Amino acid sequence: MPATFTELAGLSATVDRVVHMPQLEAPPDRPHPFVYFITIRNDSSVTVTIKGRKWVVADSEGQRLVVEGDGVVGEFPRLEPGEHFSYNSYHTIGSDSVAEGAYFGLTTDGEPVFTRIPRFEMRVPVRLV
Repeated sequence: MPATFTELAGLSATVDRVVHMPQLEAPPDRPHPFVYFITIRNDSSVTVTIKGRKWVVADSEGQRLVVEGDGVVGEFPRLEPGEHFSYNSYHTIGSDSVAEGAYFGLTTDGEPVFTRIPRFEMRVPVRLV
């Protein structure tokens, strides 16, 4: 993909819901899975195909994890003006964390564009003994 991306007015992402799901598998060092539900909306006047994403997850201990990859949950959503794409995925964390990032795409004219993923919190529930 080209290196210079422009933030496209009208292309947006919303975090619809974040849910702690302790029943999901998680590694011992990050035992707290959180499922997040996101909608990408194209209210611009051009068609956009989402080609990739980048996440930055920072925890309360100062650790940062950067996750980059192609597509979104194995797909490359093509959004005509007025369309949206909703999906869910998850992060596993070891302590309270915040996540944010961006989706990267191409317009039908080949213009590289992006939209930001709003920052959201994942707070580990306190267990009462």
